[in-house]
Amino acid sequence: MADPTRVRLLRLLRAQELTVAELQEILGMGQSRISTQLSQLRAAGLVGDRRVGKNIHYGALETTATEALWSLVAQAGDELPEAAVDDSALTLTLRKRSDKARAYFDQLAGKFGRAYVPGRSWKGLSEALIKLMEPAVIADLGAGEGTLSQMLAQRARHVIAVDSSPRMVEFGGQLARDHGVANLEFRLGDLEAPPIADASVDLALFSQALHHAQKPARAVAEAARILRPGGRIVVLDLLRHDFEEARELYADVWLGFTEVELDGFLKAAGFSAVTTAVVDRESEPPHFQTLLGLGIR
Repeated sequence: MADPTRVRLLRLLRAQELTVAELQEILGMGQSRISTQLSQLRAAGLVGDRRVGKNIHYGALETTATEALWSLVAQAGDELPEAAVDDSALTLTLRKRSDKARAYFDQLAGKFGRAYVPGRSWKGLSEALIKLMEPAVIADLGAGEGTLSQMLAQRARHVIAVDSSPRMVEFGGQLARDHGVANLEFRLGDLEAPPIADASVDLALFSQALHHAQKPARAVAEAARILRPGGRIVVLDLLRHDFEEARELYADVWLGFTEVELDGFLKAAGFSAVTTAVVDRESEPPHFQTLLGLGIR
């Protein structure tokens, strides 16, 4: 019990049987580290395993552990700063495990465009869905040159595109003027302090921008500040990866986020009805995956 990782593992495995992959996601640790600790706990007779289909599930062995030991685990867990995060991550993992409907629709999405049908495309579908949007005031945070902002402006009442690059803001603004997009406004500003008034927008959007923020939690909190009550946040970003070259190639500050981290950012900023999901995986190496987060102010 002197090792915090073993305490965290026992707390989780007493609450629910979990696979190594699920433990990796919850704890944010590598497979080898978790497997090493599990083998020690198994050797001590505190953890057992059973095969469920193709997966091996690990769980605490109540029969071999004494109440005194579990009391010690609970006491040690209360002293760990990671305990609350572990509990939230466990809830999220169990929700994902039971979400069979989402997995089914993910498969459907993967088939879209695989077989050629004249006129059917993701662009056509996205254009149709944008037309269904309610007219709203939208903040595109980290907008770059504003390609998405211009698409949204087709339907939005007003779009505020914020970027920290003066050249991007100048270029995007000129592009909007050249194409007569009068309801699209570019502003120079930081993700963590967007130049937008409190409670003035209906939708705050981060599209592959949050991993450029020095303090992503603060950027999400700022999105909450500018949203009206009932307003929504949409975060599209990268799932946590280990492609270090992204820091140099794309000036990424963070190598994506886990679902647990994004869920935590949104809830800490006061958003309700928070949902997260991995919605895409690129077929080419390094197989970046797209993470979606939603919430209501």
